[in-house]
Amino acid sequence: MSIRIDEQACVGCGRCIRVCPGSLLKLVPGETGGVAAIESPEDCWGCVSCVKECAFSAIHFYLAEDISGKDGPRTTMQVRAEGPLLHWDFSKDGALFRTITVDRRNSNDY
Repeated sequence: MSIRIDEQACVGCGRCIRVCPGSLLKLVPGETGGVAAIESPEDCWGCVSCVKECAFSAIHFYLAEDISGKDGPRTTMQVRAEGPLLHWDFSKDGALFRTITVDRRNSNDY
């Protein structure tokens, strides 16, 4: 499991960096200014704190092979914020197949 940061969507706000319990994220120069980056994706343990914190849907979480299969479709999770709600969108090979909506205040209970 690991994350991928979309440099085009990242605005460099640093919110993901502040919530990463492993201190794995940092700001680096990008095309449009500073953007978040992860140096060692293999060290990510999949807590998804950064994914849930990103207000710009710039971070995608790639699920493990036990969920998506070694040769199967790539399954990702992305979060969209809408006021007090967070929409967790799950996609396989880019096609949305499920959305789970949670209240932002309770999102860490999941």
